[in-house]
Amino acid sequence: MSSAQTEAPQSEAAQSGARRSEAPQSEAARSPAAGPRPSAVDPGGPLVAALDIGGTKIAGGLVAADGTLLHQVRRPTPAHEPGEAVLKAVHEVVRLLAGDPRWARVDALGIGSAGPVDIARGTVSPVNIPGWRDFALVERVAADPAAAALPVVLGGDGVAMTAAEHWRGAARGCADALCLVVSTGVGAGLVLNGAVHTGRTGNAGHLGHISVDLDGDPCPCGSRGCVEGLASGTAIARRALRDGWRPTGADASSAAVAASARAGDPVAVAAFDRAAQALAAGIAATATLVELELAVVGGGVATAGEVLFAPLRRHLAGYAALPFVAGLRVEPALLGTDAGLIGAAALAVAHRAPR
Repeated sequence: MSSAQTEAPQSEAAQSGARRSEAPQSEAARSPAAGPRPSAVDPGGPLVAALDIGGTKIAGGLVAADGTLLHQVRRPTPAHEPGEAVLKAVHEVVRLLAGDPRWARVDALGIGSAGPVDIARGTVSPVNIPGWRDFALVERVAADPAAAALPVVLGGDGVAMTAAEHWRGAARGCADALCLVVSTGVGAGLVLNGAVHTGRTGNAGHLGHISVDLDGDPCPCGSRGCVEGLASGTAIARRALRDGWRPTGADASSAAVAASARAGDPVAVAAFDRAAQALAAGIAATATLVELELAVVGGGVATAGEVLFAPLRRHLAGYAALPFVAGLRVEPALLGTDAGLIGAAALAVAHRAPR
C-alpha cells in the first residue's frame, strides 16, 4: 500500500452498523468544553485513541476496532494564544483519555487536524491556529508520557472525515467519492479505487481552495475566488448581511440565515443558492478529473438540509453535464460531529502493524 492510499478498516460490526443514524447530541455534548459522553456498548478488543483538532475545540476519543466511539472528551482550543498553549490543551485531552481504565487497550493514536498538514513530516500549519506553523505535532504528541510507545498517525481534518464516512457512513462501500465538510471553512477528501487517497502531504482533495470565480475576492490562501470564500458558513452569513438580510435576534450565523431561507426570505435563499452554486462547480470539476460516483456533504452548513441540498443538486446537474459524471449523487453525511474522531481512528487503524 502506498502512503497516499489508505484502505478503510472493515469488520462485520462496521458493515452492519454503518448506516445507523447518530443520536442527537445535547447542548452540553456539542459545546467545546463538554465532558465525557455516555459510553456506547464496548465490543472488547484493542482500541485506538483519536484526536480531532480544530480552531474551536480539541476532541479526544476511544474508538473500538469496529468504529464504535466509546468515550469522548472535549476542550476549547485557545486558537489565538501561543502554540505551546494550544499544545497544552492537546496534552490535557490526552491525559483525560488516559485516565479511562480502557486506555490499557489502546495500541495506536490517530490525529485529524485542521490544515494544511504534512503527513510525511508530521507537521501542521492550521490557518485558524496562527501559533502553529510547521508545528511538529506528531513528535510533540508522541512525547506525551501517556502516549509513550504508541504509533501516532496524522491526517487532515477533511481526510479524516472522508475516512470516517467511508468506514461507517454515507460513503461505505463506495469506490470513488468526494467527502466535504462545509462549516466555517470548506474541507474535503477523496476516496479513489476503494481507498482514502491522502496524497503525498495529506492534502489531496482540498476542494475548498479550488478557484471557481476567476475574478473573485482574494482568499487568505493566496488565490482568489475559492470555493471556501463563497460557500462556507462565514461566507453565507457575510453575503446575506451585505445584501440586506437582517437577523431577528442576536444570531447572525449561517444557521440563522438557513432559518430565514426556510421561511422564504429571498435574500437568505439567494445566499444559500450562491453557496450551493460554488460547491456544485467545485464538485463537478473534481468529478470530471477523477470520475466520482458520490459526493458526501457534512459540517454545520449541511444541517440546513434541503435549503442547501436542493440548489446544490440543481446546480450540479448543470455543471456535471458530461455523460461520465452526469450520474453523480449527492448525499448528506451520516456521522455528524463524531466523524473527526472516527476518521482519525480509521487512519491509525489502517497504518498500524498487522497483528
